[in-house]
Amino acid sequence: MVKGEGEVTGLTDSERPRRLGPKRVSHIRQSFALRKKDDVRKYVVMRKIEKQVTKKKDGEETKEDRVFYTAPKIQRLITETRLRRKRLNKKMKKDRWAATKDAHVAYEKLLSKFLKEKKAAFKSSQAAKSVTAPEPVKPTPVKAAAPAKKAAATKAPAAKAPPAKPAKAAKGKGKAAPKDEKL
Repeated sequence: MVKGEGEVTGLTDSERPRRLGPKRVSHIRQSFALRKKDDVRKYVVMRKIEKQVTKKKDGEETKEDRVFYTAPKIQRLITETRLRRKRLNKKMKKDRWAATKDAHVAYEKLLSKFLKEKKAAFKSSQAAKSVTAPEPVKPTPVKAAAPAKKAAATKAPAAKAPPAKPAKAAKGKGKAAPKDEKL
């Protein structure tokens, strides 16, 4: 695109500075070619606002011209509070880790103590059983093969299938199925 010969009134004849400048730290550094150690807050694009302010002095109102400057809040600016917060978060994370570790060690001690007590109680109960009532061991008699077959034949009918469950009521718009009688 090539600029024409004459100026266009209200468009190219006057220069207007940018109303808004960069807001992020890295963008400010890039646009003003700053180093890391330079203070970015000095290079923020500020806006000049001229206002007429009314002041009350001794019951009389006077109008006065005032000039204000507004600047954007710089994003991603590393400040002392941000560094402090980072240190505190790191410290809190480390403390939580240590507390969890201590709690785990205490729990393991408690668990081992509980298991030792349980084992000791079981041993003492076993010792008491063996001292109070020793049961004589009866030898199992060996039977012939024929009676064993009879015993197997008599046991076989006993292992029947469990009784069938009653059918569930059908879901639908009609009435519910009548309930089975109480046994």
